[in-house]
Amino acid sequence: MRAFSQVDVFTSEFLHGNPVAVVHDAEGIPDEEMAAFARWTNLSETTFLLPPTQAGADYRLRIFTPGGELPFAGHPTLGSARAWLEAGGVPAAEGRIVQECEVGLVTLADDAGGLAFAAPPLRRSGPVDEQDLRAIAASLGLSPDDVVDAAWVDNGPGWVGLLLHDAETVLGLEPDFAAMRGFEVGVVGPRPGGDDAAFEVRAFCPDLAVPEDPVTGSLNAGLAQWLIGSGRAPSSYTAQQGTVLGRRGLVRVSAAGGDVWVGGDTVVGVRGTVAL
Repeated sequence: MRAFSQVDVFTSEFLHGNPVAVVHDAEGIPDEEMAAFARWTNLSETTFLLPPTQAGADYRLRIFTPGGELPFAGHPTLGSARAWLEAGGVPAAEGRIVQECEVGLVTLADDAGGLAFAAPPLRRSGPVDEQDLRAIAASLGLSPDDVVDAAWVDNGPGWVGLLLHDAETVLGLEPDFAAMRGFEVGVVGPRPGGDDAAFEVRAFCPDLAVPEDPVTGSLNAGLAQWLIGSGRAPSSYTAQQGTVLGRRGLVRVSAAGGDVWVGGDTVVGVRGTVAL
């Protein structure tokens, strides 16, 4: 029996964010059993905490969706760090946690209980091929003219980002997931002025067996690097995600010192053991 946690991420209220299942002390679990457990939990991600293998890391993390393993994901990074701390983990440097995963070392800041990660470099960036853009837009029920801008914002999962005219259009999308196969799509649109959140975000990832992800750290990280870098977003803002799914995830973004930081509240909702 191994210690197990389930953490709700990007919310201060349990049941309003995106949950991640976290298996502690996971050394010795075969890859196929990790994958099988991720399929069984049927959450967007399930993670496994392991001893680090790289100098400077506090722990190593493996991240699985029901469809396979990811090199990096944002809400599992925040949720797993919270679970590690709650289980007695002590980082080598106070207020700074270093996670090892397939993309390398990811730094997290821990400030009075609020966690944020430094967005890793994009693996793929730049404009989207016109033929690909037409296919993606069609899968969302849009024409290319409905898209203000598009760019690759891939930091591991394979994201392509689309900026739409407004949040209302984002919320009204009814994707054709069969037509979307081959792409992991993030859509963002500005919310009305005066709201708590500046942008509305949705994430569609049918190839990862997650048709719509409730609240997505990796996507928000990639979108922030693109939107802030292109001047389409301020250096600090909040994005809302999960509205269509009955959630209210709030993702805090800020650019400082050459890094883009993505953070939010986390709530440990389940503690127990699992037979793995």
